[in-house]
Amino acid sequence: MGNRRVINYDESEITKKERQMINKVLSKYNFNVIDFSKVRSMYKVQTTTGNKCLKRTRHGKYKIRNGFIFAEELKNVGFNNIASYYKTKDDRNYIKYKKWAFYATEWIDGDECDLNDIVEAENCAKTLAHFHKATQKIDINRLKVKSHLKKWPKRFNKRISDMDRFKNNIENKKIKNEFDIIYKEYIDSFYERAMVALSFLNKSDYYKLSKEAQANKTLCHHSFYYQNIIKKGREYYIIDLDNIIIDLQVNDLGKYIRRLMTKKSYQWDFEKTKRIIEAYNSENKLTKEDLEVMLSLVIFPHKFWKLGKKRYIKHKHWPETKYMKKLNKIIKYDDMQREFLENYIKYLEQYE
Repeated sequence: MGNRRVINYDESEITKKERQMINKVLSKYNFNVIDFSKVRSMYKVQTTTGNKCLKRTRHGKYKIRNGFIFAEELKNVGFNNIASYYKTKDDRNYIKYKKWAFYATEWIDGDECDLNDIVEAENCAKTLAHFHKATQKIDINRLKVKSHLKKWPKRFNKRISDMDRFKNNIENKKIKNEFDIIYKEYIDSFYERAMVALSFLNKSDYYKLSKEAQANKTLCHHSFYYQNIIKKGREYYIIDLDNIIIDLQVNDLGKYIRRLMTKKSYQWDFEKTKRIIEAYNSENKLTKEDLEVMLSLVIFPHKFWKLGKKRYIKHKHWPETKYMKKLNKIIKYDDMQREFLENYIKYLEQYE
């Protein structure tokens, strides 16, 4: 497991002004603080009662409230593989400081998962399945959660329309650079895959499943990937519960698989996808209808579309070398994705 991401702390990143701000915020909690350091956009706070995590956000205070309630509800139904949330001295969920809202949770002392290891990826899928089962038992009425149900077809259509726009933009350019030429060379292939994904979605039981999910108010983590899965001993913990949405739960699993498949250690190997599906199934069995819907999400050329959007709509100021590196990484998997699709369909045909 040499590729495990050990979380490193760099205290030098904290400015004097920032340190003063954090000290003021921490004084509002019942913490006996020893020291703190910065990890990405969070703060690891050492206290006499263990490590805490201080987070900040500029918006979405209702998300913080959701996190508190959601964590409490999950623990009430026996799902304890999450971080506890801490209230302030005066029983508030967060501290308002200028443009920021700060809130505190337990710090899970562990490592980010090494998803290059298929066994670890399977274990994470099992943890996701446990999480999904637990969410089905909680009282969602206390939560204020947005629904993303029935939005997939609209989202797919919008992205397909964007790809038409990218193609027109390139064709109308008098001077085309290397990126334009290669992106245009592959756009028809990825456009076709996007249409196949939309076709699978339209032929699936997506709306029926969405209706059931709406009635049951099924929840998704909405950001299930290595940054938010911490391994502590033999246990896996899911963190960052603030972005939950109502949607089909295969949304979480499908995005997880799609992200893994673009990694060097997976390269759209369907056998590895099958192992992840079966790991999830061992804890929370998916129906054939679930897998048909998930197929559309996994094979939609999200990365190709996203790169085109950054280039031709957002006009992101990246060096050409960075654009080309990202494009080459995407197009090298073109044939592998075709084979992946064929193998997924064969798997569906015999799935019970």
